[in-house]
Amino acid sequence: MNQKKFWIAFIVIFVVYEITNIIVHVLILGSTYMSEDVAPLFRPQAVLESTQWVRLFTELVWSFFFTFIFVKGYENKGIMEGIKYGVYMELFYSFVFAYQTYWMFTMPYSLAFQWFAFGLIQCIILGILAAVIYKPKPAAN
Repeated sequence: MNQKKFWIAFIVIFVVYEITNIIVHVLILGSTYMSEDVAPLFRPQAVLESTQWVRLFTELVWSFFFTFIFVKGYENKGIMEGIKYGVYMELFYSFVFAYQTYWMFTMPYSLAFQWFAFGLIQCIILGILAAVIYKPKPAAN
């Protein structure tokens, strides 16, 4: 394993994951979360703010293992490897989370589907980044 590229990929993936989470959950879905169908599912804002460290810590761990698993199975097949990996991780993680949450809580189906769809986009982007960053340098002539 190329340690330097692993750590660079991990940091980039964490930062991009955070940015895409803001885009998805604040800018795109923020008004949905405030709707009367969904708002009662969330903890009070003060509690969310005081426990923000839990979200950041779990997303750091998720980013680490997203990168780690990619690197362990790395086959040097380019961007398509990253896309396929992103789809696999989405089905393993976000798909299960979105639909089990829909099953467990009284929330609109549209929210579960949006979590799935946006999670798919995120994971594909992150998979592509992992493939591009971890790609070995071409051999010198």
